[in-house]
Amino acid sequence: MELKEYTLERFRGFIDKAKNELSTDEIVDMMNKMKLIMHENSPFSSEPVDCVLWVKNDTVHANDYNPNSVAPPEMELLRLSISNDGYTQPIVTMSDSETTREVIDGFHRNRVGKECEDIQKRVQGYLPVVTIRESQKGLNDRVASTIRHNRARGKHGVESMSDIVSDLKKRNWSNAKISKELGMDADEVLRLAQISGLTELFKDKDFSLAWEAEPENFEDETVD
Repeated sequence: MELKEYTLERFRGFIDKAKNELSTDEIVDMMNKMKLIMHENSPFSSEPVDCVLWVKNDTVHANDYNPNSVAPPEMELLRLSISNDGYTQPIVTMSDSETTREVIDGFHRNRVGKECEDIQKRVQGYLPVVTIRESQKGLNDRVASTIRHNRARGKHGVESMSDIVSDLKKRNWSNAKISKELGMDADEVLRLAQISGLTELFKDKDFSLAWEAEPENFEDETVD
C-alpha cells in the first residue's frame, strides 16, 4: 500500500474511533487542530480560506465599525439561504484574545447563526470562521478589510463610510492612501469627507485642484 493510501486509511480509522469515544466538542477541537496542522503545511497556507474552523458562537463578536446594513427582506433571504443551503461562506474574523474573535466580514452570517434557533441547533452552537492574515490585524487594516469586503459586494452605508473616512483621516491616512486601500477614486473620498463636515479633511494638496476655480472664469451677472 502506498504511503498516501496508508495515511488516509489510518486517518479514517482514527476519525471513526473518535466519533465513538469523544464528545462533539472534543471532536471539533481535535478536527480544528488537525486542520491547523494541515494548513501550516499546505501550499495555500497564505490563503485564509484554506483553513475553515468551527468555533463556539459565543466566542465571536461583531466589530463596531461595519458600514454595511441589510434590510429585513435581505436578512430573511440570508436566513433562508443558510437554512436551505447550509453555510457556504465562512465568517471572516481575527483573534482578539486567546478565546474570542472579532468579525471582519460576515456580520449577518454571524447573527443568523446565533439568532435563528433552527440553524443554531443544526450547527450545534458553532460558527464557521476563517482568520485574516496576521499583517491585517491592525485597526486601520481591519477597517479597510471590512470595507473592501462590503464594497466588493456593492454594499455599504454612505453615512457610515463618511464616518470611517473621517476616522482614518484623524489617524493620519492621506486621501491617496484611503483611495487605494478602500478602492475609491479621489472624488469619492472627497464626497465622503464633505458629508462628515470636517474642514480638515479637505487639506490634502493632491486633491485640492478639483475644487479651485479660476477667478476670471466667473463674471458678475444681473438677474432681471
